[in-house]
Amino acid sequence: MIDPQTLPYRPNVGIMLFNREGALFLARRTDLRDVWQCPQGGIDDHESPEEAAIRELREETGLRHGTLLGSYPGWLSYDLPAHLIGKALHGRYRGQTQRWFAMRMTEPDTAINLAGDGTEPAEFDKWEWVAPDEVLRFNLGFKRALYEQILPTLSALAPPLPAKG
Repeated sequence: MIDPQTLPYRPNVGIMLFNREGALFLARRTDLRDVWQCPQGGIDDHESPEEAAIRELREETGLRHGTLLGSYPGWLSYDLPAHLIGKALHGRYRGQTQRWFAMRMTEPDTAINLAGDGTEPAEFDKWEWVAPDEVLRFNLGFKRALYEQILPTLSALAPPLPAKG
């Protein structure tokens, strides 16, 4: 049996992607039954958190561009549930320590491609634009408390934009 306390946290980024109307991109995972989340992923050794956020956005949504609006202050860590220790995250980590960013989508919805950039297997099979006050109605799995914590701060960075005209 692996003692989770002996394992490190994996450095990671999360992206709350907002459209012009202030709605949040939320996607359903392919590997967990009906669990939804925002794009996220590990930080490579040579990357800054901001660079990792742009790469993860591209890998998981196919989007090439986004405007960085700001970030949640500081890093947040979470532990994996006991049944995932030694299995998830290649079995090497007890959980993740994350830096979360708010980004504004600058491409049309038609640019979203859940196959991402083709470098990784698709993480998501469905996506929706969700009003920030509706996000917690989705099944967020064991990351629910994390979303409860960051959603008010990051959604405040992405109010609806004035109509084009």
